[in-house]
Amino acid sequence: MLKEGILQVAKATLAALVFSLIFVIVFTLIIQLASVGSGVIKPVNQVFKIIAIAVGGLLFIRGEKGFVKGAVAGLLSVLLSYVLFGIIGGSFAVSWTFIFEIILGLAAGIITGIIAVNIKKA
Repeated sequence: MLKEGILQVAKATLAALVFSLIFVIVFTLIIQLASVGSGVIKPVNQVFKIIAIAVGGLLFIRGEKGFVKGAVAGLLSVLLSYVLFGIIGGSFAVSWTFIFEIILGLAAGIITGIIAVNIKKA
């Protein structure tokens, strides 16, 4: 049972990372084509991360303890996306924004995990 839970969290985290990357690439293309103010970029990226965490959780978290699985998947998604985008951007800066992202990722993961385990399979 533990192995299954770990696998669900790993899949949800990987899905969140993939969706985050896709969202960022598409948003980057939109920024290149349209004149988007720099003040819009961070909030839009936050929304993308929340959506990505939700998609990953809804796709892969099942069974019991959705609260815990979601929290772990949300936290790992934020931490790994920080590392991934830090490598891509060549910059690692820890700030209050990063702390906020961790809290937001945990909350999104918890809420999604609770919802995911209570959805009936069709």
